[in-house]
Amino acid sequence: MTSATAPRTAPGDRRAETAAPVFTGIGVAAPNGLGTRDWWRATLAGESGIRPVSRFDASGYPATLAGEVPGFDPQARIPNRLLPQTDHMTRLALTAADEALADSGADVGQAPDLTAGVATAASAGGFEFGQRELQALWSKGGQYVSAYQSFAWFYAVNAGQISIKHGLGGPSGVLVTEQAGGLDAVAQARRHLRKGSRLIVTGGVDGAVCPWGWTAQLTGGRMTTVSDPAAAYLPFDAAASGHVPGEGGAILVLEAEAAARERGARTYGAFAGYAATFDPPPGSGGEPGLRRAIELALADAGTAPEQVDAVFADAAGVLSLDRAESAAIRAVFGERAVPVTAPKTMTGRLQAGAGSLDLAAALLSIRDGVLPPTVGVRPDPGHGLDLVTSARECRVRTALVLARGQGGFNAATVVTAAGS
Repeated sequence: MTSATAPRTAPGDRRAETAAPVFTGIGVAAPNGLGTRDWWRATLAGESGIRPVSRFDASGYPATLAGEVPGFDPQARIPNRLLPQTDHMTRLALTAADEALADSGADVGQAPDLTAGVATAASAGGFEFGQRELQALWSKGGQYVSAYQSFAWFYAVNAGQISIKHGLGGPSGVLVTEQAGGLDAVAQARRHLRKGSRLIVTGGVDGAVCPWGWTAQLTGGRMTTVSDPAAAYLPFDAAASGHVPGEGGAILVLEAEAAARERGARTYGAFAGYAATFDPPPGSGGEPGLRRAIELALADAGTAPEQVDAVFADAAGVLSLDRAESAAIRAVFGERAVPVTAPKTMTGRLQAGAGSLDLAAALLSIRDGVLPPTVGVRPDPGHGLDLVTSARECRVRTALVLARGQGGFNAATVVTAAGS
């Protein structure tokens, strides 16, 4: 298991010309639904999971809202031997991975499988576990600190625990690019498939809803201090004041197309294109890198802008960042030329879990012919976007998913209906 920052390689690196890999499994742990079926039903219905923080007393902090996964009972979902060694975030990741693998129907876990691996994303590791052990160190002494602290806090812990639990002996690692990580991890999975793996469990589940994690997130300066859940996170709205953080995400099973076809797997869609870019240094006056990421991802997929049926936006909820994103979308597609949606308005921004959850939403939109809404937002006409504010039935064959991580990371991914 290794830890690494996401490689920002040029897209189109087709050292092995093969069919686009396909998604065969989805597992979700989200603030508006635990499990793919419940989350997708709530998402299409416009049901938000943003509420006052319940995992700790946030009354003394300027930000008091979060997206927390409901109804999660670790005793019922996590083996007893893993409970003492796992953070809440990792327990959510294990639950989502169990669902994704069961959904895929793939044969794993019978023996160490060197052709199946894990590529996940994280932004902070097990902060809640780490805080608890540091409190024990300060108040009681080192002998009261759990030996599991050595890895439970680590960025790569989700990938490691998933690979061990399911006997995935192939390539394993983690990418750390904050909100962009959920897309970068799936691109890393594609790289492994091109090198000969048959199946990679990928995506991201994140969360640090605890005092230590909360303080760290507040230093970023992008969290809203609005206390009304219905008015707090409003991307592409003139009243945008920042974002609400959340926990959760999605784990996906990505398979080589030939391997999935050989076993007769049901597929949700194909991972057709990807690109990642950096923003220029602050104050340099250079153009943000998101437009270039979009163009490169479309080129990697062999897709023209007019072929894209929907854009799943990063949706920062910060006025300047929203303006930059809408400008990038308009530059590529034209004004109000493509439906744009941000279902994360119902979950909050999930850091490394966000991109993979949006990928899951894009794949299910392709399957069901419906786009999920951007809730609570009164679109600012100045953005020039066709913002989807209620569930919209439409033909979706190709979707673009965008993500930006604090620090200048940009990622763009194209998913298509299988066989497109």
